[in-house]
Amino acid sequence: MAAYMRNVIVLLSTERNALLRKACDHTVESKRHVRGLRRTPVNVLYPESDKKPVAPQVRKEPKPTPKASGMKNTFTTPAAIVPRNVSPVSDKSNITSSKDQVGGRSFERASPGDKRLARVVSITQSRTFREQQGKILLEGKRLICDALEAGANPQMVFFSRVEKLCELPLDKLKRATLVKVKFEEIKIWSDLVAPQGVIAIFSRPDPERLTFPHTHHTVPLSLICDNIRDPGNMGTILRSAVAAGCQDVLLTKGCVDAWEPKVLRAAMGAHFRLPIYSNLDWEDVEGLLPGPVCVHVADNYRGNVDDDDHATERRHAALAVSNKPSKAGDYGWVSTRRGHKNVDHEEYDSDSESDDVAAAGLTLPRVDAQLYHERWAGAGPVALVIGGETHGLSMESVQLAEKTAGRRLQIPMAPGLDSLNSAMAASIILFEGRRQMLNSLETSGRKGTGKGKLGTGKGKLGTGKGKLERRLA
Repeated sequence: MAAYMRNVIVLLSTERNALLRKACDHTVESKRHVRGLRRTPVNVLYPESDKKPVAPQVRKEPKPTPKASGMKNTFTTPAAIVPRNVSPVSDKSNITSSKDQVGGRSFERASPGDKRLARVVSITQSRTFREQQGKILLEGKRLICDALEAGANPQMVFFSRVEKLCELPLDKLKRATLVKVKFEEIKIWSDLVAPQGVIAIFSRPDPERLTFPHTHHTVPLSLICDNIRDPGNMGTILRSAVAAGCQDVLLTKGCVDAWEPKVLRAAMGAHFRLPIYSNLDWEDVEGLLPGPVCVHVADNYRGNVDDDDHATERRHAALAVSNKPSKAGDYGWVSTRRGHKNVDHEEYDSDSESDDVAAAGLTLPRVDAQLYHERWAGAGPVALVIGGETHGLSMESVQLAEKTAGRRLQIPMAPGLDSLNSAMAASIILFEGRRQMLNSLETSGRKGTGKGKLGTGKGKLGTGKGKLERRLA
């Protein structure tokens, strides 16, 4: 009897589960009584007086309804638990809403996975990629404004706040893509200790297409950089060239890239105030120099190591008063390494001075030496070559100076000092050259009487001291 009651209970629970499944319209696999359902029912034993065979009860499965036999679950959430003000979720990372505008210009909001800033910064940090892609990176309001004023072509501008974007001339950013990013991203990719919150990507500028302001203050003085490899020195030299009123700057192969971020920061916008021609062969340098020009070189004389202070001082004094041409190799002011004009500055071995002029019996160009404050710049075009601190001047620069009847310009120093920093030496000689040129132009303007270039009437520089100073000072 106990076994019979158990079977009845099992059947009742099975029927109840079937009804629940049919009412909820979805299948729920009940795990209760699994062990009991898998057992075979036992035979029930009755008394001998009432022997009636009882067939084992077989569990009947409920018939599936058409709705329950579907392939998909049609269970829906009650409408009461759905928020009323929730709109369907969509990806708006690349969609510019109407409110994302400033000054009539629309801008984008970078999504969390946006890698555009990281990609362009990585490109501009490599000289090879900068030259292949034709991109440069400018950071900060002042540098970007200088580039836009000179007519550079902006491609993308990343900013952290709308106020930073409003500080830029928006009318000159019509073709640029404006992207608002988090300040943390700019801080990650910026080289500055205190980022300003705005980074711009420009096309590599062509000096022939830029518009340079204040060109009427320039003098016919060109600067040639020969193997200047330190970014800080290069930026300072460019800044000094602008301050001295140079008409252009020529960079030979072997110099650091003028558009490197460190050079741009050190130059403080000098790239957009005078033409800069990069990666030039010496044949190209001669082609870019004006008509009859006199090329002078800055003598980086360091003396012999075994000389004492008095011997060095006597040699400087004798060199200053001597008019006899001397060999460049005697003074150590020229690099004796040949065949490096086509070598990239990154692959150039700065410690392999293998060619010895004395051993080979070669004769170096003969260029007279003089002190830098003596007269060497007049009213005509003049060029100055500044060499790197490691190797000094290259052979090609000395040959060009000899060809154009140039001089070796020296800066006298107190005993015990090897040489000046190349940027400091360039600044001293450039400003002295400007002073001499202005004096020559002023003197010529006073003495001129005809309609010549420096005379009275319709001359280019006019007459009198006042007009000349207003044009060239």
